[in-house]
Amino acid sequence: MYATVADLRAEGVTSAQASDDRLAQLIDEASVFVDRETGWWFEPRYLELTLSGRGGPSIEPPAPTIHLTAMHIDGVSTRLDPDALLIVGAPVRFVPFDPRLTRRHGHVFPHGVGNVVLTGTFGYTEPDGTLIGRTPPAIRRVVMQLVIGLLPRLTDAGASSEAWDRWRIVAEITRDQAVRYSPVSDVLLRDAALDPELAAALSRYARPIGLGAS
Repeated sequence: MYATVADLRAEGVTSAQASDDRLAQLIDEASVFVDRETGWWFEPRYLELTLSGRGGPSIEPPAPTIHLTAMHIDGVSTRLDPDALLIVGAPVRFVPFDPRLTRRHGHVFPHGVGNVVLTGTFGYTEPDGTLIGRTPPAIRRVVMQLVIGLLPRLTDAGASSEAWDRWRIVAEITRDQAVRYSPVSDVLLRDAALDPELAAALSRYARPIGLGAS
């Protein structure tokens, strides 16, 4: 998630508007929405990615490379040192940004289906003085504003959020006081994202058109 419940409380969201659990769910849904709208993610994730070589020296992962621990091509481990491989990855200092891995000295990623396997940490982060970077503050702000924009649609000024959301509850555990709500629809999220400031931020951080992962 790209923001926290504490972030929303600091913005003035009260417990009468939404419980901590409710806010956590909305933050998660807004974060997933941002990923879907921009085409990549904005936090470090340790993954194994399977890509397809195209016969050229470069390949584009689905998100910037933060730290690559292994690369196998056609099942063979390959060198990762800077003399053998140029990594254009994160933390990202300038936008727009095209992440890529480029083999040096005439080497290529040979044609194949799923023949390139990358293992490491990937994600669009910005510099914060560490090696992995941080979620861009603008993305964090988008998620917070999406949640804040959703609250008037999910609550009623004259009733508590619990009473208003009763129709959306899909599970409730009385003994543990646990409540689970159905997901917020993309229609509501898209309506909230129509705000010009949010739309501009999402556009600025969108994955470049035509950038492929294979």
